[in-house]
Amino acid sequence: MVEDSADDASLMVRALKRVDASIDLDVVTDGYEALQFLRHANSFANTTTPDLVLLDLNTPRKNGIEVLRELKADKQLKGIPIVVMTTSNAPSDILDAYAVGAASYITKPEDFEELKEFVRAFFDYWRRAEFPAAQGPAHVLRYSGG
Repeated sequence: MVEDSADDASLMVRALKRVDASIDLDVVTDGYEALQFLRHANSFANTTTPDLVLLDLNTPRKNGIEVLRELKADKQLKGIPIVVMTTSNAPSDILDAYAVGAASYITKPEDFEELKEFVRAFFDYWRRAEFPAAQGPAHVLRYSGG
């Protein structure tokens, strides 16, 4: 998850633990750090490439559109599904995100109960999604549950 709001990241972690504690969620706070994480650079040398990225558009150093553009231009990372999850529902932001390769665009839920329901539905969907082998993992989320 790429999220510069500590409160939003904390809510997502809490919602995820309540819905399915077996899913690992790493959080980075800006677009530059997201690229470092995904490229296993510097302090992220020992990280695991995620199955999916939740990306806020309004992040410092590099915004979400810049991150999307760079990821989709990177031969080794372009297959990772990028889901924009942000507060904006502006038509121009939605069009821009899809134009540069977002797999989906979601406006952040407004309260914790809505967020929990979103997390439940979202991860259920992505567990079942199938992708061509050349474009992404066959099973998008590592899942140890039954």
